[in-house]
Amino acid sequence: MAAVFPTVREVLGLDPVRHGAPRVVAGDAGLDRPVRWVHVAEVPDIATLLGGGELVLTTGIGLPGDDAGLRAFIGDLADVGVSGLVVELGRRYVSGVPRVMAAAAERRGLPLVELRRATPFVPITEAVHALIVDAQLTELRATEEIHQRFNDLSVEGAETTEVLRQAAELSGCPVVLENLSRQVLGYDPAGESAELLLDAWEQHSRRIRPAGRTAYDRDSGWLVTAVGARGQDWGRLLLRWPASGDVPNSAPPTRLTILIERAASTLALGRLIRRDAEGLERQIHRTLLTALLDHSRPVDEVALRAKALGVALDRRHLVGVMVRHRAEDPGGETGPEGGQARLRDLSEAVGQALREAKLTALTSAVDDNSVGALLALPDPAAEDRALSAFAGALRRVRLDGRVPAGIDPSTGPAGTDGARGSGGVIVAAGSGVASLREARRSLVEARQIAEAARRDRRDLPIFRLPHVGLAGLLHLLRDEPRLQTFVERELGALLEYDARHPREQLLDTLRAYLEQGRNKSAAAAAAHLSRPAFYERLARIARILDVDLDSVEATLSLHVALLALEAVRTP
Repeated sequence: MAAVFPTVREVLGLDPVRHGAPRVVAGDAGLDRPVRWVHVAEVPDIATLLGGGELVLTTGIGLPGDDAGLRAFIGDLADVGVSGLVVELGRRYVSGVPRVMAAAAERRGLPLVELRRATPFVPITEAVHALIVDAQLTELRATEEIHQRFNDLSVEGAETTEVLRQAAELSGCPVVLENLSRQVLGYDPAGESAELLLDAWEQHSRRIRPAGRTAYDRDSGWLVTAVGARGQDWGRLLLRWPASGDVPNSAPPTRLTILIERAASTLALGRLIRRDAEGLERQIHRTLLTALLDHSRPVDEVALRAKALGVALDRRHLVGVMVRHRAEDPGGETGPEGGQARLRDLSEAVGQALREAKLTALTSAVDDNSVGALLALPDPAAEDRALSAFAGALRRVRLDGRVPAGIDPSTGPAGTDGARGSGGVIVAAGSGVASLREARRSLVEARQIAEAARRDRRDLPIFRLPHVGLAGLLHLLRDEPRLQTFVERELGALLEYDARHPREQLLDTLRAYLEQGRNKSAAAAAAHLSRPAFYERLARIARILDVDLDSVEATLSLHVALLALEAVRTP
C-alpha cells in the first residue's frame, strides 16, 4: 500500500520537475520525507506561515543577502518541519545556490534542490497536488474497504484466523495477536517466514512498548493496539511496518492505524459473541450437572435437555471428572473477582481440552474451586484412553507457551500456576457407570478424590480411587462422625493437655516420634530437643494417654488418629 503523501524523491521524478533539470545539492538523506503540500514563497520569513510537510519553491529573489540571514532562513524551515526547499536558478542565483545555504541545509538534513532550467511553478504545484489528491482518494477507498471488510467479518462471526488473514492481506504486513503474557494467540506472516517472525517472541514483544492505546513504536517498527472490550483488555494486536526495510523509520499511513484498530475491534467483538453464546450453553451445562449432583431434576429430563445440546447420555458409559487448582483462592490474594476469573479460565481450559480430545461431555464449574465434566463414552473400553487424551490436552492448553495460528483467544492458553500435574491443577476421575441414574456417584467420587489429592504431592496426570491412600481416605471421611469420635477417643486427652499448656505442645512431640518410625534419637533431632528432654516428654504423653508407646498396635492407632485429625482440620 502506497503512503498517502508522495515523498520528495517521488516529486523530483514528476515530469514538470524533471523539465527543470533538478539536482540535489544537500540533504539527500531526507528525500523520503512525505510532501503534504507545495508552497511558493519569495520572502525570508515564510516559516511562520507553514505547518510542516510542505515543499517550498522559490526563485530566491527575496532571500537574505548575508550568510547569517541564509543560515537563519534554512534553520527556520528545518525547525518548522518542511519537507524540502527547491530553488530555481537564473534570477537570484545563476550558477548555483550559495555554499553557506547548502552547508546549512546539509547540517539540518533538509533536502535542498536546484532547478537548473527555468521552470513554471504552476505545473509543479498542479502535478504534486493532483498526486496528493489521488493518493487521498485511494486512501479513502482503502479505508472504506477496511470498514466494509471488517464489518462483514463481525457480522459473520469470523474466526481469529480469518480476521488476521484479512488484516495481513489488506496491509501487506505481518500481524501477530498475543495475550497479556506475550504468548502468541494467532498470527499471519503475510508471506514472510513464520519461524523468523515468532523467534523468541516473548522477549521481543516485551521490548515493544508504544505510548498510548494505539501507537507506533519506531524503534521496533511495530504498530500496536490493545484488544479488549467492556473495559477489560485481554491482548495486543501488532502489525509490522514497513514489511520491507526500504524505509525503516517511516511512520505507517493512517489507514493502517484504522485497519489495526478495526481488526482489534472485530477480534474483541467476536470473543464477546462467542463468550455470550458459550455462556448460555455453559449455564445449561451447569444446570444439568447441578441437577445430577443434588437430584433437583428428574434424570429423564436431564437426559432430554443434554441431548438437545448435542450431548447424548443414554446408553453411554459415563465417567465423572473434576478439575481443580491445588490451592484454593476464591477470595484470597487475588480477591473475589480474581478468584472468579481464575475459575473461568480453568473452565475455558477444560472446555478447550475436551474439544481437542474430541470428547463429548457436560462440563461447567460446579463450585467456587472445581470444574466438573461428565464424559459420555461409547463403551467402557474407551475409558482409560479418553481420560489420558483429556489430561494430555489439558496440559497442552494450560502450559503451551505458543499456540498455533488461529487459536481463538477466548479458548487460548490460560495462565499457568505451576508445573505439577496438568499445568498446576488436579484431574480426578470417578468410577465409570453404565447409566445416568448412577452418574451422581461417579461425579461425587471424582470430587472427593480431587479434594483428597490436594494432599498428594505426586505428579499424576489423573487421580483415581486407588491413588487416594490412607491420608486421602481419611480426608474423604473427615465429615464422618465415627471418624471424629475415633480421633477424640485416641487423642482427646492429649489435645486437652496442650490446650492447658500451650508452650509444651506434646502433640508435635508425638507426631515427630511416629513420623520417625518410633526412632527416639531421630525424633529428638527432628523436634530440636535433647534426648533426655524428648524422652521425658514421651513418658508424659504415655501417662496422659494411658498407652504403651513401644506397642506397635497402640502407636499405629495413634498415627491413624493423627492423620485423621489433620484431615478433619483441613478444609
